[in-house]
Amino acid sequence: MSTKKVPFFDYPRLWLDDRDQMLEIIDQISSTGGFIMQKALSDFEKDLASYCASTYSVGVANATDGMEIFLEAIGIEPGDEIIISSHTMLATASAIKVAGGVPVPVDIGDDNLINPSAIEDAITPRTVGIMPTQLNGRTCDMDPILEIANKHGLFLVEDAAQALGSKYKGKNAGTFGLASDISFFPAKVLGCYGDAGAILVSDKNLYEKIYQIHDHGRDVNDGEVKRWGRNSRLDNVQAAILSYKLKSYQEVINRRRFIASIYQERLGYLEELRLPAAPDSQPNHYDVFQNYELAADKRDELKTFLADFNIGTLVQWGGTAIHQFSQLGFDQECPRTERFFKECIMLPMNVFISDDDVHYVADKVIDFYRA
Repeated sequence: MSTKKVPFFDYPRLWLDDRDQMLEIIDQISSTGGFIMQKALSDFEKDLASYCASTYSVGVANATDGMEIFLEAIGIEPGDEIIISSHTMLATASAIKVAGGVPVPVDIGDDNLINPSAIEDAITPRTVGIMPTQLNGRTCDMDPILEIANKHGLFLVEDAAQALGSKYKGKNAGTFGLASDISFFPAKVLGCYGDAGAILVSDKNLYEKIYQIHDHGRDVNDGEVKRWGRNSRLDNVQAAILSYKLKSYQEVINRRRFIASIYQERLGYLEELRLPAAPDSQPNHYDVFQNYELAADKRDELKTFLADFNIGTLVQWGGTAIHQFSQLGFDQECPRTERFFKECIMLPMNVFISDDDVHYVADKVIDFYRA
């Protein structure tokens, strides 16, 4: 038995690898006393908006809050239906519910993202919007989704929590609709040291509503309370850390794409696996590989086998799709999603693993299927 270990995500290294620089940033912000809604936050919001080619960004406490806030700002009415993918985190659905709407999960397509045909089939007189999830660092095929939204007069928003830097036809995830959320959870491609998120928005009027809701209803221009709001503000220490990390973000993306290319080269011939699209294999897509999620025959046995060799894997969201939460009232049928959730598994994908680690993982996957 090998003593080599490849954790799914090495959380301590998130701090230890940049400890000196992080302590300097924390000391700098803390010494000024500027912990909330100060220059470090506004600087990061400008940097993030510029990076994404969005007019505005608003730092919030987490990505789930971000979705709840932009849906409230848009003005969801009780009974309004919003179509989502069943292959997403429960937060995508719960944000709609909290905002007063009804989440309607639908099936996935060949890319394991929301199926445009399933969207069309799910539209009812109560449907008001579509919220595709840009998942695992990949942006959906947005052209047919936008066409459906325009055809039926529906608004489009995005759950882009996992997709910062991902593009479809050169356009950034999170900038296709009225608004979107980004997550900075520690294990994200751009991660900080706790829960944190942001909203991307380009319409000025909607931006001002979003800003008010995230800061107790106070207006961005004069601080006057204009509406009921809440407290969901990204703190300055986290904002400063994210600004620092954003400067080298492309290097992180490049590394993840290189790891994905190794997995593709080593595992692409195995008939028992269905891998995600390789980097640069589809000209319309630029993927950042937030996760490396694939479908595998004998998934549970593979997971156990890899664990015996100290390789961490993950079945996303505990292996439960949105429509399978029957206790929450869902009763949709999504056969392709159900099949995928019986087979899906994520291999280690982060900047902490070495080339040797990636080859070790690949060796053991091959051993499992070719023993």
